[in-house]
Amino acid sequence: MNKPSSKLLLWSPRILGILVCVFVSLFALDAFDGKRVAQALPDFAIHVAPVLVLLAIIAVSWRHEWVGGIVFTGLAIAYGFFARDHLYWVVTIATPLLIVGVLFLWSWRHHAALRSTT
Repeated sequence: MNKPSSKLLLWSPRILGILVCVFVSLFALDAFDGKRVAQALPDFAIHVAPVLVLLAIIAVSWRHEWVGGIVFTGLAIAYGFFARDHLYWVVTIATPLLIVGVLFLWSWRHHAALRSTT
């Protein structure tokens, strides 16, 4: 794989992971639906907690890509199982998680192969 594709493979799971966090955090804004800010903050905190977990996973995966691959793929499968009655939800949430997980695993395998040849 040439240098530009290697860099793309390195950065794409990280950037897409952050974009997934931004997307999922948009759902937390539902907590402010017609409420005062002080009343909505506890609901907002509960809604944004999964995003903070995803950001922590991305932080760990920055150095250990296999962690991001396993966790994001596992989260996609778990979400798909628990929301199986709502196909649209599964497609909207689980698919981006799965893509990020697969990209982390691919990047990990690629960079492991590069380290073994040098």
